[in-house]
Amino acid sequence: MRSHHIRLNSKRRVVMSEPLQHPPSETRPASRKLAGLARAAGRGLLMLIWAGMIGWAVLAIYYSNLPAWLRPIAAVVFTIGSIALLRFVRPRRRGRLVFLCVFALLLVWWLTIPASNDRDWQPDVAVLPYATVEGNKITIHSVRNCDYRSETDFDVRYYDRTYDLDQLRTADLFVVYWGSPMIAHTMVSFGFDGDDYVCISIETRKEKGEDYSAIRGFFKQYELVYIIADERDVVRLRTNYRGEDVYLYRLRREPEFLRNVFLDYLKHVNRLKQKAEWYNALTGNCTSNIRGHTKAYPAHPTWSWQLVLNGYLDEMIYENGGLDRSLPFAELRARSHVNARGKAADRDPEFSRRIREGLPGMEKRP
Repeated sequence: MRSHHIRLNSKRRVVMSEPLQHPPSETRPASRKLAGLARAAGRGLLMLIWAGMIGWAVLAIYYSNLPAWLRPIAAVVFTIGSIALLRFVRPRRRGRLVFLCVFALLLVWWLTIPASNDRDWQPDVAVLPYATVEGNKITIHSVRNCDYRSETDFDVRYYDRTYDLDQLRTADLFVVYWGSPMIAHTMVSFGFDGDDYVCISIETRKEKGEDYSAIRGFFKQYELVYIIADERDVVRLRTNYRGEDVYLYRLRREPEFLRNVFLDYLKHVNRLKQKAEWYNALTGNCTSNIRGHTKAYPAHPTWSWQLVLNGYLDEMIYENGGLDRSLPFAELRARSHVNARGKAADRDPEFSRRIREGLPGMEKRP
């Protein structure tokens, strides 16, 4: 009896220990596979990060203020040195730490490259505007009004104009397409009593012989300029000579909002007169700066991907109630195309009034 009892207990011990001694064999390969995939994904992500940092740094060096002959050499040396640090130095942690230190020093140097107002500028951006304020009277000096014979052949003219803030009534948005429908140039025009408009276009301030490059626009190659202009200049240039598609919308905003935004624009204009700033294709461009001037004043400021792919900016504003809603957006957009109107008005002193006649929402006041 005693031996049978022992065998029974032994059997119980064996049965109770079976789950620990023999786990399901199919779960172990699956766990190892998932762990392997996670490690591979982590390594891949890390490699993309390293590659992105090296790529940015190489472009920053190549488009820097170093002497022209030195830039490609420095870019090649940085590329080879970075790969050597990350790939061949052991232990890897040491190589990565050295690379991060070098990258940090490069970033600090790049951030301290100064913008300048003292360059050999193209004639259409050689003179910076500025504003003086006396109560409600705003005098804008050097309002540009180029007379074009072609896109590249023109006479540069300027005038001074005094505006009364109490007579500020409207703000209109120009959306200009020159290529991809996803990217546009945006301008805001402020309207005063008597169909008197002043348009502000935020652009790159190019030197003589310099062309615009989207890549260079990210790397401190252009100073920022606020062109304050007659619409016969900045709008007619695009409708009549560049052949770009121009759309014009009346923004639905309260007078106090318009006043604040207009003054905020002029503060930046005066600041640029005193100290140059860099244009940046992502963070300091025509649309991001417009948002910078407006975001402090609406009750519910919003951010959207359409601020980056700004070819859809008009649709975003429409959806948020900022444009005339009496028409579906597609019809509003089609009717807001003003190229034919610009060509017909051409040099007419009533250019601004003629391009607005009959446009949706133009008869309405905010």
